Amino acid sequence: AKERFGEYCKSITLLVKATKGSASGGTVASLINLIEESRKDRDVARILVQPYSLNPEAERDGPDERDQQSALYNMEARTWTAPFVMAAVNTKVVRRSHALAGYPYGKDFRYQEAVMTGDGPAGWTKAAAMTAAIGSLVLGASFAPSRALLQKFVLPEPGEGPDRELQKEGFFNLMQIGILPDGTVLRTRIAGDQDPGYGSTSKMLSECAVCLAKDPIDVGGGVWTPASVMARPLLKRLTENAGLTFELLDQ
Repeated sequence: AKERFGEYCKSITLLVKATKGSASGGTVASLINLIEESRKDRDVARILVQPYSLNPEAERDGPDERDQQSALYNMEARTWTAPFVMAAVNTKVVRRSHALAGYPYGKDFRYQEAVMTGDGPAGWTKAAAMTAAIGSLVLGASFAPSRALLQKFVLPEPGEGPDRELQKEGFFNLMQIGILPDGTVLRTRIAGDQDPGYGSTSKMLSECAVCLAKDPIDVGGGVWTPASVMARPLLKRLTENAGLTFELLDQ
């Protein structure tokens, strides 16, 4: 957007278009633990609900509201969308990255994530069903008896996940919808060539480590996000070595 139009997008929505893979037992266990802790600790609950809770202190306000909680229609992508279970973590990390970078997109920048479910009645039905499923999971994980049943009979255990073949056969396909201040819409595609939970994640993590070890990174101590300290060199490594592609769809 900056290169083509001389300005950044005022908002970006990441939409999960398609994935193939299997849930990570460790990731599921972490999510269940977050839900459990949020029931016991109001500070944890506040962190999960407040959109800017991971921003530096005194910088925890902005235009974004809570992550999507229901089926919503995205006009730019012409699709119904459902809540994305990882948005509760991902969106806050993006906002922290933006803050640590000095707000290059402006303090009125908005960011959200959701899952594409398609257009028309079928798309709405799927979005509503996914919303209900996520709500049921959160509700069930909030109480000890139902949580124990979920962990025993429904959810994968830590250490369980896709086998090597499924990891290699997996993929993910994401779309980003960016809107400029004048209303111009840009669409980009992000794709990975392996299962997002294990295959692609392990390659991305490894490239982060290589980037830290070999590329010049001039920052002090603290809690940094990958994008705030090594965005450009990491992007190069991800495309060259980790099977990720980044494509502008609007030419």
